[in-house]
Amino acid sequence: MADEVSPTIARYKVRLAIRDARERANVTQPQVAEAMEWSLSKVIRIENGDVSIAPNDLRPLLTYLEVRDRGTVTELLELTKIARKRPRGEWYQKPGVKEHMTGPMLRLVEFEAEAVEIRYYQVYYMPGPLQVPAYTWANLANFEQGDIPLETRRLRAQARERRREAVLSRLGNGLRIYALLDESVLLRPIGGPDVFLQQLQDLHDLMSAEKINLRVLRFDSGYTVTNNATFDLLTLESGKDGERNEVLYVETGLQDEIVDDRSVPKYHDRFDKIWHAAATEDETLEFIADRIKALQDQVRATG
Repeated sequence: MADEVSPTIARYKVRLAIRDARERANVTQPQVAEAMEWSLSKVIRIENGDVSIAPNDLRPLLTYLEVRDRGTVTELLELTKIARKRPRGEWYQKPGVKEHMTGPMLRLVEFEAEAVEIRYYQVYYMPGPLQVPAYTWANLANFEQGDIPLETRRLRAQARERRREAVLSRLGNGLRIYALLDESVLLRPIGGPDVFLQQLQDLHDLMSAEKINLRVLRFDSGYTVTNNATFDLLTLESGKDGERNEVLYVETGLQDEIVDDRSVPKYHDRFDKIWHAAATEDETLEFIADRIKALQDQVRATG
């Protein structure tokens, strides 16, 4: 097994291989739990990627699922050993941080460190890693104490800033970003004129330097936005025969999840369709420049 395979990618490959083998064998998760004398939650957590399977557990599982090809078994065992190592970017695993992040959020950070492309589709606010700190805090401040406690919001704001640094540092070095924003995102002044001006100027700078690809879906485009529109789509290394290995992160504010099932390609196709319906990058840059000027005038008038 190549040394460059990361624990995150190894865990991703192993859990997909297990799930695919179980489905080919026409076996349910409860049946696996019963046959292996495991708890059902253990099976679910392994397939979800919440935990790594031990090599001694993998061998009998593959036998039960009738995976007999010696090369496949050897490869999966080697991947399993790699998957049990600590992934890069361990800052989020530290006590006092990990407890305030959801399981899907922790996995998202791991995937961001490995993605070769990230596609953001947002209809409410800026994508997380593109948010400046002041905008992030203003956005999180909208939540009630009963929904997300103040300390959790504070630590999530710090985590989002770390994610921003990590993601932006990889631009031009193995990572490309495509951001697709509904026009309302560029009109909604979260944090007030001063904070939003700072946010738009940062976005304008990233686009002007050609570090990110960003398009706005204008109100007059005529394209219908669906209720489940907001998502982060992360493309990992290419699979066999050029097949895309992709994971989806979906967040509603109070609940989030990582999706890596057969529905993910549909999101990629949807993104592409809306991308072509949106304003071009040059038109979007001009639109943002106009918004910046309007905000500057507003700040001067009230200063």
